Amino acid sequence: MSKVTVVGAGAVGATVADNIARKELVKDLVLLDIKEGLSEGKSLDMTQTASLLGFDTTVTGSTNDYSKTANSDVVVITSGIPRKPGMTREELIGINAGIVKGVTENILKYSPNAIFIIISNPMDTMTYLALKTAGVAKNKIIGMGGILDSARFKCYLSAAIGCSPNDLQATVIGGHGDTTMVPLTRLATYNGTPVSNLLDADTLNKVAADTMVGGATLTGMLGTSAWYAPGAAGATLVESIIRDEKKLFPCCVYLDGEYGQKDICLGVPVVVGKNGWEKIIDFHLNAEEMDKFNKAADAVRNMNNVLATL
Repeated sequence: MSKVTVVGAGAVGATVADNIARKELVKDLVLLDIKEGLSEGKSLDMTQTASLLGFDTTVTGSTNDYSKTANSDVVVITSGIPRKPGMTREELIGINAGIVKGVTENILKYSPNAIFIIISNPMDTMTYLALKTAGVAKNKIIGMGGILDSARFKCYLSAAIGCSPNDLQATVIGGHGDTTMVPLTRLATYNGTPVSNLLDADTLNKVAADTMVGGATLTGMLGTSAWYAPGAAGATLVESIIRDEKKLFPCCVYLDGEYGQKDICLGVPVVVGKNGWEKIIDFHLNAEEMDKFNKAADAVRNMNNVLATL
């Protein structure tokens, strides 16, 4: 049976773990955190729902004991701090880069063959850092952001159309940031028909704009980052790997010429299965979409450059 570790027992990490346990994706699930007792407490709380929800996943909590994560097939990294008021992006990158680098190195000591899913922010830069730190095959490092952004895109589209979000195909590529996302409105469909047949240009532009600030909107309401949708998105990615589903998701992966970009991790459509991300699908972007994608790459590259100064 497979084993998954979730690093970071905060709201997002715990929600990823809760979704994995409920779906019985694996027999063994480890939740690890640096804060004494937090992962043990949340693991015990989850375990006490097993007879109520009907799952048999074993959930184990660990305070920084990486030996308990040994032989994990998939490791989800959610650890890091959220950006606080007045904090520069360089400060955030500096703190979270140290955390993500340390976690990656410690995991590899016990699970050298693991596939990594990165949720920590700034996600595109942390995915790039994890890849460079791990030194593993590029297909084993996946940033989750595009799945979450696409779910938000479908949420806003479904409200505008008045339909089920499950009847929509809609993808967000590019960066996982307010100004770097590229919602592909031209390619979005409602059970096969383009959504542009149903919504006017102004409405579609508003849906795209709302999608791009989806995370910031929730932070403004909650006073902290969201966790239900990010947690569900992380677990959905784990599911496609563990069950070898070959699902097509927009994920942050290493580009080596695809979409005209090199030496960067950025969101593009990829097939996800037991080997991690298995191939990149070319959506044949038009000139306007390509321009937005390239601008997203420039912004992410500027953030990646901060890593060299640390």
